[in-house]
Amino acid sequence: MKNIATALVKAQKAFGPALKSSTNPHFKSRYADLSSCVEAVVDSLNDNGIFLLQKNYDCTDGVMVETVFVHESGEMLECGIVHFPAVKHDPQGYASALTYARRYSLMAACGIAPEDDDGNAATRRTVIEKPSVNENALVDHLAAIEASTDQDSLKIAYKAAYAACNGNTEWQSKVIAAKDKAKGKL
Repeated sequence: MKNIATALVKAQKAFGPALKSSTNPHFKSRYADLSSCVEAVVDSLNDNGIFLLQKNYDCTDGVMVETVFVHESGEMLECGIVHFPAVKHDPQGYASALTYARRYSLMAACGIAPEDDDGNAATRRTVIEKPSVNENALVDHLAAIEASTDQDSLKIAYKAAYAACNGNTEWQSKVIAAKDKAKGKL
């Protein structure tokens, strides 16, 4: 367990936030979908020699999922099985339960959370406000991301740029795109 524990600590230091990039039209709120949660952690896990695995188990009334971390040394950490009942017992109902189970299992295993995990507070708002940002500063942050010459400088520039977004999802998307582009050049 020594190798995987050390690698997980290093990986967790570099986890990004789970971006609330999807919209729930029923509640008129934003939430972090499964892909946002995976994106927040998978690069850091992989950079530290950890493979992310989510196992599915048979269940008659819903789905059961377990997040497992597999280290390149062969060590594994199983994070416990979560059960989500399927509200509808049809393919869409099971697929929805599977997506929820994978998302919440991953967030629990990695110790991450979206900005507002519940979403019920957002039901009282009818308009989603865009947080104010200093656009000139963000342009400078994007330039710093583009000028990154190695993984460490990219991570530092990305974290600073993301923090400067002040929760503004449009700018967060631009920062993530710049990070992905710069990462491809390294």
